[in-house]
Amino acid sequence: ERYLDLVGRGGVQHIARRGAMPCIHRIKAREIYDSRGNPTVEVDLIIDEPPCLFRAAVPSGASTGIYEALELRDGDKGRLLGKGVQKAVANINTIIAPALKGMDVTQQKVIDKMMVETLDGSKNEWGWSKSKLGANAILAVSIAVCRAGAAATESCLYEYIAKLSGQPGGKFVMPVPSFNVINGGSHAGNRLACQEFMILPVGAASFKEAMEIGAEVYHTLKGVIKKK
Repeated sequence: ERYLDLVGRGGVQHIARRGAMPCIHRIKAREIYDSRGNPTVEVDLIIDEPPCLFRAAVPSGASTGIYEALELRDGDKGRLLGKGVQKAVANINTIIAPALKGMDVTQQKVIDKMMVETLDGSKNEWGWSKSKLGANAILAVSIAVCRAGAAATESCLYEYIAKLSGQPGGKFVMPVPSFNVINGGSHAGNRLACQEFMILPVGAASFKEAMEIGAEVYHTLKGVIKKK
């Protein structure tokens, strides 16, 4: 709570004004539960000066594609149906955290490359697979580092990510919302081959109108399907 309070007061803003970028002081991972009740990884990253905390949790999908990086599960059928992530948590606390201590949080690409290629180093036919430490372990730390880097540079997270990816900044627009109206695949337990049927109200004049259109179509479609 003490760390979060410092972030709330804008403590990180003083770092940029002094010309010094914060370094990673501590990384601590834990096992949490997602909205489906499945275990996943959460990370707290604490910078050194001033002591501020940044938190990130990774998603835990119900289905995965063959090209996706490999998350690490415990595989112990006697606990949480084998879906526990204590191995991934341990990899963060004992391998990743010591290796990243003292590194500049604004060096996102350097940190990501180190985790993927040096600390993990696993590959498959599609490229870096992250199977040794777990993609869930690496991603959780990467997101926490990204949030810390955004704060250190006094940027909104979306601005900072655009800057990291080499995209032009200064002019941003609200995205068109995507509505998942019918589910198939592993999420739904039915025979539909497509996992998600989505609609995008591209003709809306504003984000608010787009939300209204999406909500109206969703509920109207529900009534149509019930009649069928």
